Amino acid sequence: MAGDNERSGERDEAQALQARVMELEIKASYTDDLLEQLNLTIYRQQQQIDRLLDELRDLRRRVPEGGPAGGATHLRDELPPHY
Repeated sequence: MAGDNERSGERDEAQALQARVMELEIKASYTDDLLEQLNLTIYRQQQQIDRLLDELRDLRRRVPEGGPAGGATHLRDELPPHY
């Protein structure tokens, strides 16, 4: 009888260990999926940043160094429409 209890205890430990390994494998799988999603998000954000930087460079090229055409550099320097 002592041998049966011993084998039963070993079986329980083996099942518990197997369940724990399965749980860790599931968590690792979810972690891998999350990492892939985050990498894709970062990649897309970097693409968007690159596009915005290109657009900013283009806009800076369009505006002359001295400011917008017409000579007024600030809104307060511009005349209101009724003048």
